[in-house]
Amino acid sequence: MLRSLRPPRALKAAAQQRRNLSIHEYQSVQLLNSYGIPTPKAVPAFSADEAEKVAKSFGKDELVIKAQVLAGGRGKGHFDNGFKGGVQMVDSPAQAKEYASKMLGAKLITKQTGAAGRLCNAVMLAERMPPQKEYYAAVLNDRASGAPVLVTSSQGGMNIEDVAKDTPDAIITTVLDFDHGISERDALALAGKLGFKDAAQKNAADVFAKLYTIFKEKDATQIEINPLAELADGSVLCMDAKFGFDDNADFRQKDVFKLRDTTQEDPQEVEAAEYGLNFIKLDGNIGCLVNGAGLAMATMDVLNLHGGSPANFLDVGGGATADAVKKAFELLLSSSSVKSIFVNIFGGIMRCDVIAEGIIKATKELELSIPLVVRLQGTKEAEAKKMIKESGLKIFPYDGLDEAAAKAVEMAQGAK
Repeated sequence: MLRSLRPPRALKAAAQQRRNLSIHEYQSVQLLNSYGIPTPKAVPAFSADEAEKVAKSFGKDELVIKAQVLAGGRGKGHFDNGFKGGVQMVDSPAQAKEYASKMLGAKLITKQTGAAGRLCNAVMLAERMPPQKEYYAAVLNDRASGAPVLVTSSQGGMNIEDVAKDTPDAIITTVLDFDHGISERDALALAGKLGFKDAAQKNAADVFAKLYTIFKEKDATQIEINPLAELADGSVLCMDAKFGFDDNADFRQKDVFKLRDTTQEDPQEVEAAEYGLNFIKLDGNIGCLVNGAGLAMATMDVLNLHGGSPANFLDVGGGATADAVKKAFELLLSSSSVKSIFVNIFGGIMRCDVIAEGIIKATKELELSIPLVVRLQGTKEAEAKKMIKESGLKIFPYDGLDEAAAKAVEMAQGAK
């Protein structure tokens, strides 16, 4: 029942709570090329002068320049300096310099970035190679089949969600063998079914196989190629690529995770991650500090049920220290919209007394002035409650989730 009450923003938080690394397009091109997957020649530049120099190195004038920002819809976006379009056609090195000067250092605003936009620190110059036909290809994990899948379509170069909605028969999903990926025979058959010409089918099949090799070897969560282009000479090129990698694999994918661009992420979320916290801003007025993603979602549901609105998703996990809890409070208090704080802890691996120590430390050192409602259940619960009681601080302790949530909502509304 709680799931049906969950608001869209809470659902979004749940999806984002599983953090995956994304990399820039020029980095994706380099990764594809390292596995022998062909792409148009593409070179990054980090200044306007470098963009002009890079453009000259191509030996041809017809290029495209792309703002390197981790967001979709770049071509239709606009910069905060008034320049329109994060993807532009370039006809000379001088024009490459001009466009780069307008993109670099500015924030690109697209349908995915929100009003704040994202800072453009690099541009990518690439060959213009008009395709004869555009396709779509993606490798991802599929829960329904319990295996990785290769999703392909003959309708590339457009929003795949629209294709799935309007012409679902145009999408082909191929379940892959985890150890071996797709066989050469199956890959060739798939290329033929999609409509690749005879001269291009072997090249397309080779791309399909190598995409899965990257997916497996690099602990990717998704690889999306849109469009996958067939040229007149039978070549098959990845014209645009998006990669996602599992953050849980950072210990064995050091080379990949060195590519992380934290300027593309929310600074507070980056800071939270350094303390082992999962923090995502929402637009309510009740700060939430919870352990476990499931309990965090349930907490937001109950707050909504009682007429409140969560200001964040914050999961302290199972190994938080008192200092991490203090940092969590700092993150909560960084927003002026927070009018009350609700701490909801079910102690298992995460002991309640550690949370209590952090709460007391934060309340004293941060001179907390807004109402604080605390519900602690589980391991070291009695010790935690004793610590809070003996602290003499103005903290509202509760045992029941409904009662605690109702109090947090009441306090937030009363502070308006």
